Amino acid sequence: MIRVLIADDEPMIRAGVRAVLATDPDIDVVAEAVDGHDAVELVLRHRPAVAVLDIRMPGLNGIDAAAEIRRAVPTTGIVMLTAFGEDDYILQALGGGAAGFLIKSGEPEELITGVRAVAEGAAYLSPKVAARVVAHLTATGAGTLAGRRSAARDRVAALTTREREVLAFPGSGLSNGRIARPLHVVEGTVKAHVSSILARLGVDNRAAAAVVAHEAGVVPPQPPQP
Repeated sequence: MIRVLIADDEPMIRAGVRAVLATDPDIDVVAEAVDGHDAVELVLRHRPAVAVLDIRMPGLNGIDAAAEIRRAVPTTGIVMLTAFGEDDYILQALGGGAAGFLIKSGEPEELITGVRAVAEGAAYLSPKVAARVVAHLTATGAGTLAGRRSAARDRVAALTTREREVLAFPGSGLSNGRIARPLHVVEGTVKAHVSSILARLGVDNRAAAAVVAHEAGVVPPQPPQP
């Protein structure tokens, strides 16, 4: 059973998230928090596998709450819920170790996929979030879109062939074990490749690597035709 905490200052949002997660029999919402301080206290009390946090909350926002949770209970994975206009916050959360990023207006299935992925130690970056991050970086002077894509492709080109194949998966919600299957390698090999990829790309986590993959146009390899 995947134990989950939900944190959002809007009761209707919390109810909606709970209702979606309730459709999965393997997910149990053990607590609901109304702000960041409440979220930290409830995580310490319940030790959930995953904390689903709204980015903007009164008192202590989701990003700062996530940082405190990661320090106090590193076994609890973080999924951030974002709304349009919060791209600066998404970038901060990427650097803070959040493993999942979902748009509040996204499909309900994405929420379940994201929670399951983070519970398994993987990462999930909504394709819409990845696109928004790239667009935001471009709009705020971090380089033109063409320039960023070119730079990302150069960074990816420094990886080995196998590392480039693995890079297609980190933000897709797949654990190391599930990535290993289509690549016909063992789980430990994928783990080693992911560590090497993060170091070579100069990023701190799988979600950030997924942004680079998105910029470079890296897609999962297609299965061989029979």
